[in-house]
Amino acid sequence: MADIQILVGSVMGTAQGVAKTMAEKLTALGHCVRVNDNFKKPDLANDQEVLLICSSNTGAGDIPPNLLPFYLHLRNDFPRIGGRPYGLVNLGDSSYPTFGEAGQHLEEAMQDLGAARIGDILVLDATSGEDPNALASDWVEQWATNI
Repeated sequence: MADIQILVGSVMGTAQGVAKTMAEKLTALGHCVRVNDNFKKPDLANDQEVLLICSSNTGAGDIPPNLLPFYLHLRNDFPRIGGRPYGLVNLGDSSYPTFGEAGQHLEEAMQDLGAARIGDILVLDATSGEDPNALASDWVEQWATNI
């Protein structure tokens, strides 16, 4: 089983709830999971830890303020995460023209550093009317089979 760090960027709390749901599912599957939503000093020291980024977007498509230090660390400090496995859950609202931009920026930063994404990106649209926690639970169960 894998050690997984879920990196959460949340503005209104939905991404936090989705991260909690995924953590519970992954723990039930036997993985060791920790949820990180405080990035004053990004913690990437355990290179055996799989990263799972769960981020919402601000209305302007920006990365949530609590996840911004992590993103800036990727862009400015170039941590050695080449080959590091990760997943991405991108929450947004398609009624905004900047739908999903924060997740796209995070994906670009991870790819630029050579991290290895596992599976497809899960995009959760607030206007879909679907339960984001149910969608994330199903997705993460499948995602975890590829770790």
